[in-house]
Amino acid sequence: MSYFNRPDRRDLIPPPSPLYMNVCHWPWGLEISPRCCVLLLGKMVVSADTIRTAVGIMGNATALVLFFSPAPTFCRIWKSRSVEQFPATPYLATLLNCMMWVLYGLPMVHPHSTLVLTINGSGLVIELIYVLVFLGCSHGDQRLRVLLVLLLEIAFVGAVGALILTLVHSHERRSLIAGVLCVIFGAAMYAAPLAAMRQVIRTRSVEFMPLPLSLASFLNGLCWTTYATIRFDLFITIPNGLGVAFAVAQLALHAVYHGSTARQKKGGRREAEIGLVKPNGRSLEEEVAKGIRVESGVISVEETNKSSMGTNKNLEV
Repeated sequence: MSYFNRPDRRDLIPPPSPLYMNVCHWPWGLEISPRCCVLLLGKMVVSADTIRTAVGIMGNATALVLFFSPAPTFCRIWKSRSVEQFPATPYLATLLNCMMWVLYGLPMVHPHSTLVLTINGSGLVIELIYVLVFLGCSHGDQRLRVLLVLLLEIAFVGAVGALILTLVHSHERRSLIAGVLCVIFGAAMYAAPLAAMRQVIRTRSVEFMPLPLSLASFLNGLCWTTYATIRFDLFITIPNGLGVAFAVAQLALHAVYHGSTARQKKGGRREAEIGLVKPNGRSLEEEVAKGIRVESGVISVEETNKSSMGTNKNLEV
């Protein structure tokens, strides 16, 4: 006797109907009517949405890790009051990407996008702090360039938002326009580390491409790509799929050049210990050249003084 045919379980079976007279035969002797099969399929759809929400929450967590991963770099910049060789491009690109996704996630543009709105709103604040620190510790033309790009990004997003909200009057078209722009700038954000990758290949060192940032980019792109494929969203799939590809390339560079980076750091420490590199960052050759110039100046002054004293003595005689 099957589970549902037991006397104490017959109340779970819906009453017979001409539309549901056939029986689905399942393993273990379980017999379920087609109506129950439809109800079970409905439950499976709900569970898919639940899985999507869970993956979205994981994506939010990995995105927070991604946003906070440059924190050690900016602590180093703040302590040294110098941006050294760190580029501002990845942080400016990420800031623009977050601003565009905040626009996309607004209820009047793309309803039911709470997860997208919350994580990108948080990222906007974090990346803005990074850019302001970069501005405070950079100098000269570099500071002016970063400030100009920041102002242009704010003006651009504000103009796009005003145009979408005033000239476009349906959620579908607003989502389409904002989504296309998000794909473009999302791809730009994930492609921004290409400059750092070129520097890694040239210098054979991954010192200025932090491993936590690359790893967080990979996990974040993977989570959001999964989130977008459960209930397909092209605008989320494209940039995050590209992000996974770029992150894999960065991790491959870390694997290839990790050993050479360690050797270069060890060599730098050895040079510092034997005095080939000064604590102020100047090489010994620069210090020696500077010292020779100073000493030669002193010698010339002394020789001039000696010659003038000799002239005076001759005059006295």
